[in-house]
Amino acid sequence: MTTEQLKIFTFNCWGLKYIAKHRTERVNAIASFLAASDYDIVTLQELWVFADYERVRAAVSKCLPYSKFFYSGAFGAGLVIFSRFPILAATVHPYSLNGSPIDVIAGDWFVGKAAASILITHPVLGQVQVFDTHLYAKGGDEGLEHQKAHRLVNAWEFAKLARQAAEIGRYVIAAGDFNSVPTAPPMNIIREHACLSDAWEDSHPNLRPPSTASIPSPVDAIHVYGVTADSPMNTYSAGKPLEPYARKFQGKRLDYVFYRGPSNQFINNNKSTTPILRCVDTKVLLTELVPGFNFSYSDHFGLEATFEIISPDAASTIEPQSPSFISTPNPNSTTTTPTPTLTKRSLSPELITSILQSLTSRYRFAQSQSHLHLVIFTVCIFLLLAIVIGSAWLPRAWINPIFMLITIFLAWLATTMLYIGFVYGKWEINSLTNIIEELEIYRSSLEESRRSVGRSSQ
Repeated sequence: MTTEQLKIFTFNCWGLKYIAKHRTERVNAIASFLAASDYDIVTLQELWVFADYERVRAAVSKCLPYSKFFYSGAFGAGLVIFSRFPILAATVHPYSLNGSPIDVIAGDWFVGKAAASILITHPVLGQVQVFDTHLYAKGGDEGLEHQKAHRLVNAWEFAKLARQAAEIGRYVIAAGDFNSVPTAPPMNIIREHACLSDAWEDSHPNLRPPSTASIPSPVDAIHVYGVTADSPMNTYSAGKPLEPYARKFQGKRLDYVFYRGPSNQFINNNKSTTPILRCVDTKVLLTELVPGFNFSYSDHFGLEATFEIISPDAASTIEPQSPSFISTPNPNSTTTTPTPTLTKRSLSPELITSILQSLTSRYRFAQSQSHLHLVIFTVCIFLLLAIVIGSAWLPRAWINPIFMLITIFLAWLATTMLYIGFVYGKWEINSLTNIIEELEIYRSSLEESRRSVGRSSQ
């Protein structure tokens, strides 16, 4: 059996300028770690400062000579991909919904969260599309229903991109910070609709989710359950307020490496016609402190995934591991043991209903917020008119500067509320409408397919 290996590493660097603590020291340490590694592909998130990217690029130029820094939003996407193989093409897809411009503290809208990708030619696999992403952060998996909607939209759009890449005959590797735990709806969308395999789950086949009856230790949470964020072992997470899930299970698994083969990989009697990509090992790395300092490499840990590439001759003798397909009994078989047939997976009706509930809740919330912002805009206009008229009867000269400051503030507030309430509000409502209708059509087509299968089996 002829095999080769492919090693992937993904890491959220927490590289916010002026805000992220010890950024320069940590980026230098990350660059040194990558320079000493043997990775074939590295995807980084939150590396917003271009000078930091140049520093890392210079350090890894010998082992990872090809790279792409992606731009999106006002401050860039923070996404970077390094590759051992030449990059043939690069694209970035900003997510249609990504927070609100009025939510300055969260900042997702300003950085333009996106799905970035490069296309490479691997000497064995052929064309491989590598995705790097960082999904919408606010709200978490335990927040209000309307706060989950934007990340669900991100996951749906990301899944469509990955699926399209596979349908045109490419291998797909998708890595990054998905800001959701494995059981959350966004991850189900990505696994099911894009038919992607989770590298951690594939390399830990007997792993059961942690339960309240057996809470893991912080070390086990990392090395057994793949926790990469909100760990008490991380100096930036220790002591900060955490969601109940993170407190209960010693952190969260938010960083992933997904993969799959081309859609037409298994077309010859359920045997592969192209090499099989199979995950054989995953590790959580950079859990220690930065050498010489008393802080972690980032507020996340890194994730390494090692794949073996099985040649077509050897691959033709094994069954597919990828969840792109499900083995089901073949009703036309006359043998005692049914021959498996390959069926594309799809979202469950329950998951689609749950997604639509969140999107509908967000739609109503967006309508109410748009109305509120336009009301504030109208009030500001009336107040400005009152100030303009009343300025003719100012009793004291010293009051004039105060009136001027109030006028400037009201003018700024009115302009902001008009943009948020009308321009952005309509954009969000229209985007939600499009996606809700798309999912409704998708659900209807699935129901029709199931009815057709039911009629044909009768």
